[in-house]
Amino acid sequence: MEPEDARLIRRALDRAGLSIKTGAAATAVIAGKDGVSAVALDDGSEVACQMVCIGKGVRPNVEFLEGSGVAVDAGIVADRYTACNLPGAFAAGDAAVTYEPVTGEPIMTALWTNAVEMGRCAGLNMAGVKTAYTGTFGILNATQVADEPFVSMGVVHTAGGDYEVHRHETDAAFHKLVFNPAGDRLVGAVFVGDITNAGLYRYVIREKMPVERFKRRLIDHTLHYGHLMRINPLSRIY
Repeated sequence: MEPEDARLIRRALDRAGLSIKTGAAATAVIAGKDGVSAVALDDGSEVACQMVCIGKGVRPNVEFLEGSGVAVDAGIVADRYTACNLPGAFAAGDAAVTYEPVTGEPIMTALWTNAVEMGRCAGLNMAGVKTAYTGTFGILNATQVADEPFVSMGVVHTAGGDYEVHRHETDAAFHKLVFNPAGDRLVGAVFVGDITNAGLYRYVIREKMPVERFKRRLIDHTLHYGHLMRINPLSRIY
């Protein structure tokens, strides 16, 4: 989230008794013979601690493919049908390079939900049922922090970008919708507190649906399955 989008999350963390420090970066871990004692920050201060957790992402183990002829670009390159560049070879999950449905750019993911969906797609293709993978959002988070649920997906960092942005905030909920510059396609969304029908918004973004006929319902957060079924009675939403 962008800072102005995270006020409810920050408030929930404050209520939980956490001390949040922003605008500072760690420069060193201070330790002695008894172990870790503090972390030094770039503002000259130190945070006392007994344990340090570092999260730096993931990297697939693809070294074993060297010399195999399988195309590797950080991860195993797969097309929209999870197929590799060699006949009969497929890739899915954390080790695969897939595509971002909003931008169409190559992307890697380390979320198990994406791995499951991509793995099912690969299984169908290996069984002879040609099935396109719908892609992986560059940002797709759904979780709960300090009893505050939130969903963040698609394009959510809009500062300096040419997007149409709609925000609505109450004491209990925050919604942010991001449309492309033309305003005819939803490309991102943030929900905090009230995450009702977030799956529908994910579907609209993923399918790159023209939104003119139901844009006001998107903005007012009154969209439901019936509206999409009227537009495309044969559509499957899941």
